[in-house]
Amino acid sequence: MPRFKLTIEYDGTPFVGWQRQDNGPSVQAAVEAALKAYCQTDITVFVAGRTDAGVHALGQVAHADIPRDDTAEVVANAINAHLRPHPIAVISAARVADDFHARFSAIERQYEYRIVNRRAPLALDRDRAWSIPAPLNATAMHDAAQALIGKHDFTSFRASACQADSPIRTLDELSVARQADDIIVRACARSFLHHQVRNIVGTLTLVGDGKWTKSDVEAALAARDRAKAGPTAPAVGLYLVAVKYPA
Repeated sequence: MPRFKLTIEYDGTPFVGWQRQDNGPSVQAAVEAALKAYCQTDITVFVAGRTDAGVHALGQVAHADIPRDDTAEVVANAINAHLRPHPIAVISAARVADDFHARFSAIERQYEYRIVNRRAPLALDRDRAWSIPAPLNATAMHDAAQALIGKHDFTSFRASACQADSPIRTLDELSVARQADDIIVRACARSFLHHQVRNIVGTLTLVGDGKWTKSDVEAALAARDRAKAGPTAPAVGLYLVAVKYPA
């Protein structure tokens, strides 16, 4: 049965997250319903990263075994036709080897977190960014972020309900840059802990408004205690931007 890699974009606002749940609509359920309408059979979709409620994706990756010998273009167009009116789109589809797995084959996940740093409230970008009216020093945030790059015990930056076996993760990139009123936090790693990026962003905002220094971030990391780090940034500003696989 042909296996297809699906690159998916979605607005996470109306969903309880990627994963199928009983307490509300999910992205996974919508995609699987579209596949069932297309193929007339139940198909399970496997995903690279199970995003939380309200989190968005520009380049989520999933795979599915589709019992039709259609081209990748036909597969993408058919799924999109059945996804309407959900704010979900299959950007591209590609036929892949049978051993490809959206989650386990991934070698890097890239997230971006968007803060709009201005006094005026959000009109067009409501539910798509974290609005912070007080001025933030993005340069200081970037400098403090460098203390978190590398292999560390990220207990201080994971959710208390995180189900990962180990808090050890290797953060390959963490940058903060201002673009006019936007402050973009970019994080890249093979894998992340639950709420890791949002907890890092919340902590870095304490540096941005002058309440913390880089030394405070280092101390929070060393403490291995969630209570010693900053707040959890809201889901609205987080985007799964891309997932990388071996060539």
